[in-house]
Amino acid sequence: MLDSILASVSHDGRAITIDGERKILLSGSIHYPRSTANMWPDLIKKSKEGGLDAIETYVFWNAHEPVRRQYDFSGNLDLIRFIKAIEAEGLYVVLRIGPYVCAEWNYGGLPVWLHNLPGVELRTANTVFMNEMQNFTSLIVDMVKKEKLFASQGGPIILAQLENEYGNVMASYGAAGKAYIDWCANMAESFDVGVPWIMCQQSDAPEPMINTCNGWYCDSFTPNNPNSPKMWTENWTGWFKSWGGKDPLRTAEDLAFSVARFFQFGGTFQNYYMYHGGTNFGRSAGGPYITTSYDYDAPIDEFGNLNQPKWGHLKELHRVLKSIENPLTHGNISHVDMGNGLTATTYSTDETSACFFGNANTTDDAIVAVLGKEFTVPAWSVSILPDCIHEEYNTAKVNAQTSVRVKKTSPAESEPERLSWKWRPENTDDTILLGKGHLSLNQLVDQKSINDVSDYLWYMTSVSIKEDDPIWSHNLSVRVNGTGHVLHAFVNSELVGSRWDTYGVFNSVFEEKVKLKPGKNQITLLSATVGFPNYGPLFDVVASGLPGPVEIVGRKDDETIIKDLSHHKWTYRVGLHGEEDKLYSLDSRYASKWQADNLPTQRMFTWYKTTFKAPLGTDPVVVDLQGLGKGHAWVNGNSIGRYWPSFLAAEDGCSLEACDYRGTYDNNKCVTNCGQPTQRWYHVPRSFLNDDENTLVLFEEFGGNPSLVKFQTISPETVCGKAYENKTLELSCEGRPISAIRFASFGDSNGACGALAKGSCEGVNDAISILQKACVGKESCSIRASEEIFGSTSCNGVAKKLVVEAGC
Repeated sequence: MLDSILASVSHDGRAITIDGERKILLSGSIHYPRSTANMWPDLIKKSKEGGLDAIETYVFWNAHEPVRRQYDFSGNLDLIRFIKAIEAEGLYVVLRIGPYVCAEWNYGGLPVWLHNLPGVELRTANTVFMNEMQNFTSLIVDMVKKEKLFASQGGPIILAQLENEYGNVMASYGAAGKAYIDWCANMAESFDVGVPWIMCQQSDAPEPMINTCNGWYCDSFTPNNPNSPKMWTENWTGWFKSWGGKDPLRTAEDLAFSVARFFQFGGTFQNYYMYHGGTNFGRSAGGPYITTSYDYDAPIDEFGNLNQPKWGHLKELHRVLKSIENPLTHGNISHVDMGNGLTATTYSTDETSACFFGNANTTDDAIVAVLGKEFTVPAWSVSILPDCIHEEYNTAKVNAQTSVRVKKTSPAESEPERLSWKWRPENTDDTILLGKGHLSLNQLVDQKSINDVSDYLWYMTSVSIKEDDPIWSHNLSVRVNGTGHVLHAFVNSELVGSRWDTYGVFNSVFEEKVKLKPGKNQITLLSATVGFPNYGPLFDVVASGLPGPVEIVGRKDDETIIKDLSHHKWTYRVGLHGEEDKLYSLDSRYASKWQADNLPTQRMFTWYKTTFKAPLGTDPVVVDLQGLGKGHAWVNGNSIGRYWPSFLAAEDGCSLEACDYRGTYDNNKCVTNCGQPTQRWYHVPRSFLNDDENTLVLFEEFGGNPSLVKFQTISPETVCGKAYENKTLELSCEGRPISAIRFASFGDSNGACGALAKGSCEGVNDAISILQKACVGKESCSIRASEEIFGSTSCNGVAKKLVVEAGC
C-alpha cells in the first residue's frame, strides 16, 4: 500500500518530487475499458512485479457520456474502482483526463453528439465546445476529489493531464488554437488538485504545465522550461494494428535501448505506451480500420500474459535504474561524445557514481576503456555500470526467457467437437426493397450527423427513367463518392457491388454497371463505418458515410451524361433490425425465432447463434473466427468487438530472417503475418463466461461459414531462457509445472527457440541433468550461469551463456 498521506507532489528541473524527494518514476499505460474489472488486479500486480511505480490511463469521454448528460461508470468503465485497484497494489496513478485522447479510440474519445451541437467547433476556442469539455472534465475531477484520490488528499494520483498532443495540430487552428491551450492550462490550475499538470507534445505549454515527449525515442527531447523535468509520457512499445495491416514487432533490445538512452541523457520519468494494450470491445476502435485487438506488442499481451522476453528484460532494467536513483536525480553530470555514435555519461555524488556507455552505431561494437578496464558495448546498445566499475546491464544482452504460446482447442467436458448453429436473416425488405426509413431529407448527410449507435446507415432514394430520356440509350453505371469505409450498393433489390478501403483512406469512388428499368428504380446504399477518425488536425470534420455526389452515369461512344441524385429525396434508416431487436442479448424477446435447418453459408446479412461450454481451466480464451467474412460478435450479450478475418494482410514486406534490433525503429520494421488474416482470434474474457451454458451470436455482413468457428485457450508450451555468464536464469511456466528440459548448454550455443544447437565449447558438467534437478516439476526455477555450477569451458575470448529450452 502507498503511504496514507503524501505531503506533496511537485517538481524541479531534475525530477518529479514526492514529499520533497526527487524520484525516478517508471510507468506503464493500461486503459481500463480495454480489459475487464476482473482482469485489473492481475494486470496491475504484474506491472508492479515488472518494476513499475505507476499506471497511466486516459479517461474516455465518449464511453462515459455516450448521450449528453447521461453517464456510465459501470463495469469496465468504473474509473474509480480502477484507480483504487492501482492504489491497493501500492502504485501511483498518472491520470490523463484529456478529454481528447487519440488512443486509436473511436473519434479520439470525443462523443459524436458534440459534432451535432449548433455552432460547435471542436478542440479550439469555441464557447460551445469549451463549455462541454469543462462540464465533463469538472465531473471527473470532482469524482476523484470526492474519493480523495489525488496525492494531495492521500491518494495515488501524482500527475494529471489536460488535452493531448495538441501541439502536433495547433497550427491548423491559428490564433484560436493558442487561445484554447491557454484556456486549458488556466482551467487545469483552477481545479486546485495539488499535483502537477502535464501537456504532452506541447512545446509552448503555458506555465506551470510541464510539456512532455511522446515517440519511439525521446532521449534528445528538452522541455520548454528549465524548471520542468525531462518526461516521456509515451514510449511506444510496438504499434497498433489496422485491418489489412501486418503484425508489428518492436524487439526487447531496442525498447530497452530507448529507455536506457533516455535516462542516460537526463530523463527521470518514463511511461510505456502500452504496458498492456488490451482489446477494443464493442465499437470502440477508431481509425478508421483499427482492429479489435489492441495488443500493441506490449510487455503484457492482450490476454494478460507476460510478453517474454520483453517483460523480463525491462524488469531487469528497471531494477538497475532504481538502484541508481540518487545519482540520477542528484549527481553532477559529465558527458563525453567519443564519436561514431559512442557516448559516456557519468552521474556523480559525493558518495557514489553511476555510468552509462551508449553505442548508437548500427553495425559496429565499441570498446570503452575506464580505469584500466575495457568494456565491450555492442552496436545499438547501452551499458549501465551502477558503480562505474562493473557492468550490471546491457540492453542488447537479454537475460530473460522467451515464452512460446499455443492455441489449443480445449473443450469442456462432454462438449461436442463442432458447434451446433442456428440462424436467421437480417430483415432487409423495408430498406433494400421498399426504401423505408426513419427520416427523409433532400440531401446526402454525414453519417455522424445521424447517429453513433450503430456502424450501419442505410441511404435510400429512387430515380425515374423514361425511355425518351437521353441517358436511356447509354451504358449505365452508378457512381458513389464515399469516405473509404464499407459500402454495399443495391439497385432494384439486386446487389450491384461492395467496396472498402484500408487504414488512412478517407475518400473513395465506387462505380459499377447497372441495368435500370423504365419508370421508378430503387437505389439503396448501405454505409458501414469501421470506426471514426481519431487523430490529425480537424479530424472531427472528416466526412463519414456517403458525402456524395451519388450519380447515374451514362456513357456512349465519346458522350457522357451524368444524372446527379445528391439532392433527391433521401430516406435514412439507422442500424439493423437485429440490433434494434437485440438479437445478441440473452433476454431478447425474439430469442425463439431462430432457425435450425438449412444453415446458409456465404450469405450476406445473416445472424448466427450457438451455445457452448467454457473451456476448462483458467487459461485465456479466444474464439477462432476463421471462415467468416466481416461482422460483429457477442458472448452472453457482451460485445467482443468487430471481426474481419477475411481481410488479409499484404503478401510482401515481411522478413523471413530474425529481426535485427539495431537501428531506428518504426512501425514498418520487423513486421510479420504477411498474407494471413489481419485478425483471426478474438479475446473472450473469462468474466464474460458462465460455468454452464454460454451463447455466441454473430452478425455476418459479408457472408461466411460459421462451421469452422471454435473456442481455444492460450497457454505456454515451450519456454526458452538465456543468461550470460554470472547472470541468473529464471524460467517459469506461469502457473503450471515445468515438464521437461529439452535442451541445455553452458557455452556458446546458437539458434532460436525450438532450434537450439550447441556451439564449439561447452561446460564439462551435464547441463541437462543440472537443469532437470533444479526445474522439472516446479512452476518456476532459477539458476546462476557460472563455471562453478556448469564446469569449466574452453571458450577462450567468447562470451559464455546458459541457454535452456523447457516444456510446460
